[in-house]
Amino acid sequence: MAVKPLSAAKLKKFEALIQSELKESTAYVDDINKDQSIGARESSGDLSSYAYHQADQGSDTNLMEQTVMMMEQEREKIRALNDALQKIYAGSYGICEMCGENIDVTRLEIIPYAKYCISCMEKMEDKKRKQKK
Repeated sequence: MAVKPLSAAKLKKFEALIQSELKESTAYVDDINKDQSIGARESSGDLSSYAYHQADQGSDTNLMEQTVMMMEQEREKIRALNDALQKIYAGSYGICEMCGENIDVTRLEIIPYAKYCISCMEKMEDKKRKQKK
């Protein structure tokens, strides 16, 4: 199957979509950073001088770890969105990095930063599953 580049109108549409998601993700990471800089006591509203209970400390630590993990996933998404923008500008957006074929437009509408077509993504996931066994 021959690779057919996306039309200029579709590229503009995807650029706007990516810019919008990039703005959302950046705002999300900024909000988390603000919350973390406040500190556990201030964000919980507990400004008393009493010591934390160990269970509260454990819950707070668990919540902070989950927040850091979510923030790292969002940062990864930001990197992928920036890569997708660079591909738009370079004229290679919508082309699978593995097989070189077009990525389905429907997939790009759902995941505008997709690097692989569905077929190649399934192959990669199958390979990962086999390696885990």
